[in-house]
Amino acid sequence: MMKNIIVGTAGHIDHGKTALVKALTGVDADRLKEEKQRGITIDIGFADLTIGELQFGFVDVPGHERFVKNMLAGAHGLDLVMLIVAADESIMPQTREHFDICRLLQVQSGLVALTKADLVDEELLELARAEVEDFVQGSFLADAPIIAVSSRTGAGLDELKTALVKLAADLQPKNLTATPRLPVDRSFSIKGFGTVVTGTLIAGELKNGDEIEVLPEGARTRVRNLQTHGRNTEVAHAGQRTAVNLQGISKEQAERGSVLTLVGRLQTTSMLDVRLDLLAGAPRPLTHRARVRLHHQTREVMARVSLMADSELRRADSQEQPGIHRPTPQPYKNHEGQATIRHSLSAIEGIAPGASDYVQLRLEEPIAALPGDRFIIRSYSPQITIGGGVILDALPHKHRLREATARDWLARLEKADSLRERVAIFIEMAGEQAMNANTIAARSGATDSQIDEIAAALKSEKRVVEISKAPLLLIATQAYHHLLSQVQALLAAHHKREPLSLGVGREEVRERLFGALQAEIFRSVITRLADEKKLIAERDMLRLTSHTPAVSGADADTKQALEAAFKAAGLQAGTLEEIAAGLKLPVTLARKFYNLLLAERRITRIGDFVFHQQVIEELKQRVRSQKTVNPKMDVAVFKDLTGGLSRKHAIPLLEFLDRERITRRVGNEREIL
Repeated sequence: MMKNIIVGTAGHIDHGKTALVKALTGVDADRLKEEKQRGITIDIGFADLTIGELQFGFVDVPGHERFVKNMLAGAHGLDLVMLIVAADESIMPQTREHFDICRLLQVQSGLVALTKADLVDEELLELARAEVEDFVQGSFLADAPIIAVSSRTGAGLDELKTALVKLAADLQPKNLTATPRLPVDRSFSIKGFGTVVTGTLIAGELKNGDEIEVLPEGARTRVRNLQTHGRNTEVAHAGQRTAVNLQGISKEQAERGSVLTLVGRLQTTSMLDVRLDLLAGAPRPLTHRARVRLHHQTREVMARVSLMADSELRRADSQEQPGIHRPTPQPYKNHEGQATIRHSLSAIEGIAPGASDYVQLRLEEPIAALPGDRFIIRSYSPQITIGGGVILDALPHKHRLREATARDWLARLEKADSLRERVAIFIEMAGEQAMNANTIAARSGATDSQIDEIAAALKSEKRVVEISKAPLLLIATQAYHHLLSQVQALLAAHHKREPLSLGVGREEVRERLFGALQAEIFRSVITRLADEKKLIAERDMLRLTSHTPAVSGADADTKQALEAAFKAAGLQAGTLEEIAAGLKLPVTLARKFYNLLLAERRITRIGDFVFHQQVIEELKQRVRSQKTVNPKMDVAVFKDLTGGLSRKHAIPLLEFLDRERITRRVGNEREIL
């Protein structure tokens, strides 16, 4: 299978980026009329080159400072960077900014092309090489090849291709099983075909016929046709430059900055929890509520920086990467008038240039992102690159300035070394709310098969409890045990406060402890406690297994008197309120003993009336005996059988006998079963 490599150019304007790409591939990446007229690259351009089993896709970016926004749209998803430095000019301002961007995006590998080598003598060429070596010292390009080339004469091109092949061999294969994501960098219409978008497929695979969601717009469509590197294909793989013909939507619904993904896999967000690195060359500290330009993949949005107080803000130490020339810390006078060096700033003052910290970015427009995505921030005005970092949580809640726990969670997420560990942390963060498969996918980017594997592993490690399997619902073990303890504590407190009470109503427990949670969680907790013999669920009441209503002394006498009154009423039963009034008992007290008698099956409530159980059993026997006389009876026969009961008692009793399958109604009569 062909290995796909995305190579990006970087460097100052007029250092020969586009000319070098054309010399390598034969393709002029400048496609716009204005680019041809002005002789400069304005927008990103593309070309490809096949060498053996390697398919190189080149992303050519503009070098002018006015078009850094366009450069950033092409800088995501790079496997390799070709840092272009003209031998006759050496390091220039946009060389530095482009290199900063590549470092902040953590491009892992690349090389340096010393272009226009034919315009300088050997001495100047070596001087340029020495300046480049110093510039990249200690960075990811520290040991990279530095190759002198001439796009005009072709000198050095073969050596450059050989170096690209060698670098490509060391790159790890792309993850083809991940959720597919294609950030759109071009969108246009073709007559007879409709909307076509292009971009670098940064993860997973896209297939013809796939149902696609365009985020953040939310438009749904299907893949009508796919092309990779100008050729039709049934499947596009991660790492390929891809053109997608979309069905039934306009180009305005999938503009640059949109992301194509499978339907229902990702969610848009207006907040990001990130690790942010501020460049030492930033002109000032980054303060709370500062407005910045966030560049994520091909999208630019405005954002506010929300700092987290009580943080230790550090200046970059001796291990900082070269290529970013950090200013010497300036002395200031302390309260004793002594000169000293400020090495950190408080959270309210901001993040110092060269420092790194956790922040929350609050976006003015939504984006679609995942943990692990890199980003760049540029100042609002003037528009210069001031920092960047990595997304740790793409769907966070809104943090308060002094919310201490947020930093702990972010530190754990930053240290997580696997998808499984990140998912486990996200489930812990969800707490008692638990997480379903859709939310896990949106928070982590995991596929269905990955989620199933992770769920099985976390269950075996006893880190999560599976509330339900289909649909999947997982809760962190600690949160689940907390709910178990809360239920037991609530019941214990109730039993202590109300020793005569049988327990707490099931619905009351649900509302008090589980009101904002999914019903499945409540059912699981109650079932678990019942299975472990810690709780007894009787009808609609819940009580601890260890609880027995304490009835003694005067309470026992009252309970006995109430039962006797129910028994004495016979079939002419009254309501609880009527019986309590006859005994001159407060209804609230009578109800406690009534509940106990119900639980002991000493009484039965039928309609509004309360009958003693012995009276009901005698009635059942009397009706069964009537069958030998006549297997059928009507209301009149039943009233005679029960000593002339009124209809208000007879009808509820007959309906009760039907429910108990002692009788069965047939027309206006009852058949005795």
